[in-house]
Amino acid sequence: MAVLFSVSTFAQKTYDSDFTHTKVMKISGKTTNKAGHLTFDGNDHLSMNYSEPTGEYFIIDGNMVKLKMDGKKADLDASKVKMVDLQRATLLNCLKGNWEKAASDNNAELSIKEEKGVKTISINAKGKVPKGGYKSVELVYRNRALVKMVLEEAIGITNTYEIK
Repeated sequence: MAVLFSVSTFAQKTYDSDFTHTKVMKISGKTTNKAGHLTFDGNDHLSMNYSEPTGEYFIIDGNMVKLKMDGKKADLDASKVKMVDLQRATLLNCLKGNWEKAASDNNAELSIKEEKGVKTISINAKGKVPKGGYKSVELVYRNRALVKMVLEEAIGITNTYEIK
């Protein structure tokens, strides 16, 4: 994994790693497992290209969010869709280490726990979750590298990413 560290934050500045993705839909009980490769430039470009299933992707490029997942394809201008912009900003802020901003945007409280070389960042809603926001976010770091990200949406979908 190629890594550059930010001087101003605890988190990595860039990522170039394989990942697994588990999606759990609470209402239906359905679980899906996927895998792919993640790159993040430290700014506003995140690319998640899936190898399982082949051809799926989720890309943030500035204000544009492009995805092809679960049989759906979309190219969205986040500056025109508030819900998409909130999800885009939350993901980017979490990857950049701007946890306070991610918490504030999601009307949530931030807590940080460090134990035996593992740092866990928890962002939990303290009331009504904004439309498109996250009920909770958990980020787990080992040696400054993000190894796990759990995003729980208010609608009952939990996405867990394990970064290799």
